[in-house]
Amino acid sequence: MPRLKDNISDIDIIKEAARIAAEGICVTLPVAGRSMLPFIIGGKESVILCKALPPRRGDIVLAWVENRRYVIHRILDIKGDKVTLMGDGNIHGREYCRKEDIIALATHYVGTDGKACNLYTPWRKAASRLWLLLLPVRRYLLFIYRIFS
Repeated sequence: MPRLKDNISDIDIIKEAARIAAEGICVTLPVAGRSMLPFIIGGKESVILCKALPPRRGDIVLAWVENRRYVIHRILDIKGDKVTLMGDGNIHGREYCRKEDIIALATHYVGTDGKACNLYTPWRKAASRLWLLLLPVRRYLLFIYRIFS
């Protein structure tokens, strides 16, 4: 049996998850950080990543952004080959990548109860569109959310 490295980096894990997803096998990856609040809770929930499909506005994807890091964020816009991403928990700042830098599509999140829930139910789609419209006041809503969660 091959010996695993003692210290595997996050980048190595993401690259392996991307390789597996590209082969058509879905993989569960834990989420860190707060950039996808309130829809995905970093440090508590995971996402199920599957083979990347042609990207659409509103999709949550794993992408290599601006040739420097991986993110799991929502697609805000697609113009030609340029994709604009932003985390739901962000109040400003967008990331950019090319369509070919989209590694995988997040299809479900896995809650603390271990149950997989679809990220694209009609309710979640409507809530994410409303959340985008609330961008000017998102700072205050996230502050309240963090106090009570």
